[in-house]
Amino acid sequence: MARKKWRLDDVHDLRKLIAGDSHLPIDDMRLIFRGNVLLDNKNGDAAIVQLHDGESLIVAIKPEPPAKHIWDDVDEDDSEDLKFQLPQPTGRWKRRLFFFLRDKFKLPDMLLMAIFSLSLKIWAVIIIWFILAPVAQRLDVGPLYILGTGFAIIFYNLGHRQPGDVSAYSVFNEDFRELPGTLNADRLDRDIRAGQF
Repeated sequence: MARKKWRLDDVHDLRKLIAGDSHLPIDDMRLIFRGNVLLDNKNGDAAIVQLHDGESLIVAIKPEPPAKHIWDDVDEDDSEDLKFQLPQPTGRWKRRLFFFLRDKFKLPDMLLMAIFSLSLKIWAVIIIWFILAPVAQRLDVGPLYILGTGFAIIFYNLGHRQPGDVSAYSVFNEDFRELPGTLNADRLDRDIRAGQF
């Protein structure tokens, strides 16, 4: 005898149906099916579940948090704020990659943030660097390659000053002009001679 299939549009609809029938809070509800937690979306798309006759779901509700005086002034939202989330206007392929790395490989949020905060251009530079590193090693210029990379990173991140902006380093300023409040040897000597120390 063939088993009858019963299909809902998505997991979110199923959670809404169960929450409405049993008067449970939908935000704190988790559905467990065949040992796996059912998520509302999978790889950025709505998740779909198929139930057969005789199968069952486990409905788990997150318990109420302890009273405030037990928390000792710990913010409840701190853990949610620390989790990395993709911005809303992210492309479909990037969302799929994010969910794949997070759900399949269980990468930590710090690593995901490092991966997705870099632009495609920076990733291309990193890949080219790793491709050229063995070539530099074979040519016996590996240390120079690493030093050159360090200097390139420094110069790339120096930025550009607008006309009239003053650098924190007086050697880069016109007439070696210093920022107000800069502590240098001349000022220190002047303060000691004036008895201010």
